[in-house]
Amino acid sequence: MPQNGLNLLTPTSIAYTGTSATISANGSVSFTACSVLSLNGVFSADYDNYQAVFKYTSTAVGYSTQIALSAGGTPETSASNYYTMQRIIADSTTVSAASFSWNYMYLTVPGSTLVNGGIAWFYGPYLTQPTAYRSVSASSINNAYINEYAATHSLSTSYDGFRIVPASGNISGRVAVYGMRK
Repeated sequence: MPQNGLNLLTPTSIAYTGTSATISANGSVSFTACSVLSLNGVFSADYDNYQAVFKYTSTAVGYSTQIALSAGGTPETSASNYYTMQRIIADSTTVSAASFSWNYMYLTVPGSTLVNGGIAWFYGPYLTQPTAYRSVSASSINNAYINEYAATHSLSTSYDGFRIVPASGNISGRVAVYGMRK
């Protein structure tokens, strides 16, 4: 294990619905026209916390991209096991906030055929405790659109991966997951 602050991780496997998804030689995952993308085996006992970096385009304007924790390739999306979220949005000169629960966490701002990018942090997903989550993203929709989410999950379950699902349409781009040195 490298001694630097972040270590790029390679998923043990990926699964997708769409045109293609591949794991590169360095461990990042590129994907094309996917309506579902799962990264399995990225969380382990080696690290407590993780950072995922995304850049992608979406075919559906006005729809957010969602993310769910998963174990053994099975996502946790039961409506009875909510992800409780706080959200802050900056759009043009308007800043707004909201609090809500959903059976997914939100990853990025409403989709755009333009560029979406963001970073998500997972705190303790492999530990048997409620996972905490935070994401910050930006989109070229409306010139510059910034979205931030914080979430906690209701279960004390150990997860080894996550599933990305656009609320509508499909996404194309690349994601890289890093383990944060303990």
